Amino acid sequence: MKDFASPPAPPSASPDTPPHPPTVSEARLLSVLDTAADGIIVIDEHARILIFNKACEKMFGIAAAEAVGQNVKLVMPSDYARQHDAYVGSYIRTGVKKIIGIGREVQGRHADGTVFPLELSVGEAATPDGRQFIGILRDLRPRKESEQRLADLQSELVHLARVSAIDEMGAAIAHELNQPLTALMLYLQAIRRAHSRGVDIVTVVGDILDKAANEAERAGHIIQRMRQFVEKRDPERHARALDPLIDEAIDLTLLGQRHRIRIEREPGQNLPPVSVDPVQVQQIVVNLVRNAIEAAAGAPDPAIRIRTLASDGSVRLEVQDNGPGIAPEALPKLFEAFASSKRRGMGLGLAISRTIAQNHGGDLLVDPGGNGRGACFTLVLPAAPVPDEVG
Repeated sequence: MKDFASPPAPPSASPDTPPHPPTVSEARLLSVLDTAADGIIVIDEHARILIFNKACEKMFGIAAAEAVGQNVKLVMPSDYARQHDAYVGSYIRTGVKKIIGIGREVQGRHADGTVFPLELSVGEAATPDGRQFIGILRDLRPRKESEQRLADLQSELVHLARVSAIDEMGAAIAHELNQPLTALMLYLQAIRRAHSRGVDIVTVVGDILDKAANEAERAGHIIQRMRQFVEKRDPERHARALDPLIDEAIDLTLLGQRHRIRIEREPGQNLPPVSVDPVQVQQIVVNLVRNAIEAAAGAPDPAIRIRTLASDGSVRLEVQDNGPGIAPEALPKLFEAFASSKRRGMGLGLAISRTIAQNHGGDLLVDPGGNGRGACFTLVLPAAPVPDEVG
């Protein structure tokens, strides 16, 4: 609303001239405007309010009788109001329209001082009394609240999908954890046996304890990696290199993997960074690699190829298996939540993965394969802007 402005008025209007009483036709117009669901403000070329409909009264907590005749800065936040005259002067000098004829999100100020978001569209009309400007305002608070609720629910679902993935991997992770814990126990038992036999353990204890510490550290890393993956937290995006994130996610996926699988990893060359939430992107990789391992499990020589490459301002991750491909009847519901045919899990993996990719400005695509070719999933993420392009 800071851009209500116009060129100088014709001599017929004076800033000190009060608005004239409404005629019969104006009264009809006011009656019509008062039925509008959106706020409508009409101002003259001196930024004085001429019309302030009932929706505006409710929106700003100001009676029309109090608003009419005052400067439109009455309903602006202080920072907008301070700049308003400068915007008026700029428009008078240049004639450049910053908001007239287009819409923009701005801020309004309630009578109680609350600042809130508004969508504002401004039109301009020539009248016998000079130019007038019609502002149509929509309170964006309900929409913003709905968007926030949706974002919160989506974040909960993304977190639930990670927990579900770890649950499905539980047996494999338990097996992986059991190895360092068993080794640690055996090392400590070796020290106890040596001590019980009266052996001078000073010469051997150092080496055994070093090995035990390494196994304990290994178990700790596994637990820490799991915890970071399932931890509930707000999404945070950073400019990151994609390949290290992918390699960490592959390591997590392969913990205790019982399938005999060959991984063909092809890192990209000179890839630009991507602006991502690291944990959410790793969530996609875990889902894709786990699915590929399961799809290839029945092949004579099960293998998956994981490749990253740059392409047209984006970075692409391809995960291809050498399984039988995706059946045509499964394709329509492939990315739908709870549509999985697996005996375990909630069927959230691919649905959430595509949602995450699209929220990052990218997408998750699939080549279903078949006829001797395995399926290939492609994660597309836009490259992060270089510093000179920001803003």
